[in-house]
Amino acid sequence: MKRIVVTVVAAGLALSSATVANAAPKQPGFQPDPIPWGKCASERLQQAGAECGMLEVPLDYAEPDGKKIKIAVSRIKHKVADDKFQGVMLVNPGGPGGSGLGLSRLGGAVPNKAGDAYDWIGFDPRGVGSSEPQVSCDGNYFSYNRPYYVPVNSELEQAWLKRAKDYANACEAANGEVLDHLKTTDNASDMESIRKALGQEQINFFGFSYGTYLGQVYSTLYPERVRRMVFDGTVDPRRVWYDANLDQDIAFDKNIKVYFDWIAKNNETYKLGTSGAEVEKLYYAKQNELRQKPADGVIGPDEWTDAFLQAGYYVYGWADIASAFAAYVHNGDIQPIKKLYDDSNGQGPGADNGYAIYLATQCTDVQWPKSWTKWKVDNWITHYRAPFETWGNAWFNAPCLNWGAKAGKPVKIDGRKVPSLLLIGETLDAATPYEGGLEVRSRYPNSALIEGVGGTTHSGSLSGVACTDNAIADYLATGKLPERKAGRRSDMQCDPVPAPEPTASAAKAAESGGASRMLVRR
Repeated sequence: MKRIVVTVVAAGLALSSATVANAAPKQPGFQPDPIPWGKCASERLQQAGAECGMLEVPLDYAEPDGKKIKIAVSRIKHKVADDKFQGVMLVNPGGPGGSGLGLSRLGGAVPNKAGDAYDWIGFDPRGVGSSEPQVSCDGNYFSYNRPYYVPVNSELEQAWLKRAKDYANACEAANGEVLDHLKTTDNASDMESIRKALGQEQINFFGFSYGTYLGQVYSTLYPERVRRMVFDGTVDPRRVWYDANLDQDIAFDKNIKVYFDWIAKNNETYKLGTSGAEVEKLYYAKQNELRQKPADGVIGPDEWTDAFLQAGYYVYGWADIASAFAAYVHNGDIQPIKKLYDDSNGQGPGADNGYAIYLATQCTDVQWPKSWTKWKVDNWITHYRAPFETWGNAWFNAPCLNWGAKAGKPVKIDGRKVPSLLLIGETLDAATPYEGGLEVRSRYPNSALIEGVGGTTHSGSLSGVACTDNAIADYLATGKLPERKAGRRSDMQCDPVPAPEPTASAAKAAESGGASRMLVRR
């Protein structure tokens, strides 16, 4: 599940049948100390009135008296009278590997002040961000002009296999035993420790993207500790994780065509083609040019692909990407594309923290296929149907072939004892395809699903769509879910996050080669 992170406030597939009978991890015997609250290092958290602290937890919950690590936690307390207090709300942004420390501020985005009745709890999961230790392997892994993603010859294939193996080896060398304890079940145990440290009988939970899977695991293991939950962009528990990435490839290819249609619709602004097929042809032509000669010696076909990938995730950056596309086509200016790539692919010491955690969790939640032949066949078959992202996604996950930590078996998700869950998803979400929301709805009888009909945005709630956002507010305020319908379907339908309208500034950027920073949501 590629690059599912939040950068607004802080800042992924066949083995799906491998499940085990569920037993809560050996966590109940561990009693954490209260969190010592103090001043937050983040100025934005300070301005929001947050307090921050570090929670000490076992590296291995099977050895509660053994080595300890620290989880960075933030809190913005409720703004209502204590008799109106609705409890704590833990938030996870996804990834895995997304920093959630700043998400204690999310309550302020809930309409009608419905978030004011909760203590909002942000936290950096183990190994992430401000938590200690921070996991990193090779901060320059996403350097420029990498080998062409599509392995059209054996040299390219071997080059990528070596890169992936070298990265896995670097992770093992740099992080050692920590890699054995970064599974989703470990993060669920940390959530339970946060609950205990806060002195709460139950928690509320708001999860985006991978955070919805974390919520599924926690609520399966500790259903009696759950009060209310919101999942936005829901992971399909049947597809964890190898199959889920193949599902993504098909979905991203559909969404990039939707995006190319939008560019063509706005040809008066961008002048890149009068039909989606024409824009798509131009996209691949420029990609091939960069394969022959990287622009400025740094932006090759892979960086080109990655700069456009965000358009398959969300509509938020559509105008910026189209402006950057136009600037390169019309003026030969690659800098806007380079900026888009740089904004999502940091380089330097520790810059791979999110990616390292992504792999550390997904590679060990479940055993990935060990045979490269299977990967090769599956991805070539998928590539012929969906060439836009398939091989980029395959190499993103390829370190799992040689990961230096033992894989476990996924929890069998069972929500029958969970009292309440609100699900949200757009019909064409590529990162977590809509079928995942339907599947989780079927496993949680006390749930309801809101569908952003026809939308392509991933995890886009609380961004201004009144129908969806007001339903979240009503649920948080009263616990009332939309009426559940019969059958495998959504229970409430809303408009999706709307596509942007090209602006005068976007047109000017297309002419001048400038591009503003793309807003990446989740």
